[in-house]
Amino acid sequence: MVQALVKLDENTNRILNIVKAKYGLKDKGEAIEFVVTKYSEEEPELKQEFVKKINHLHKQKSIRVKHFGKRYGLV
Repeated sequence: MVQALVKLDENTNRILNIVKAKYGLKDKGEAIEFVVTKYSEEEPELKQEFVKKINHLHKQKSIRVKHFGKRYGLV
């Protein structure tokens, strides 16, 4: 498990306290995990778009370059 020290504005802090109380969570860390998990479940289309983009890039023909700097005028 990763530990992090985060700065929260007053509104975010208030919302995390509400989530923590509403769902009976132990601390704000659990509240953050809960909110992130809920968001990731509600936004699967973002993941699908990324997979499509990567597949499209993977199908493109690649160019062999012996010396990158010479090819693009960096050296």
